[in-house]
Amino acid sequence: MDAMSPRIKKLIGTAVLLPVIVIYALGAMLLADFVPTFWVFQLVYFLVAGVAWAFPLKYLMKWMNAPS
Repeated sequence: MDAMSPRIKKLIGTAVLLPVIVIYALGAMLLADFVPTFWVFQLVYFLVAGVAWAFPLKYLMKWMNAPS
């Protein structure tokens, strides 16, 4: 079986990545309404929410950029 070309892998990865990021952002915005208004809680929440999306998607990025 032939390996997938890098072009196809990036197309598939982009098709998965964009909707996942949009859904994640919408979920983070909805959850932000439940964060207490004290600035420390908001700081921690937005720092975590702003970075947390990258950890599960790093495997997708590695797959997209891996050689065939």
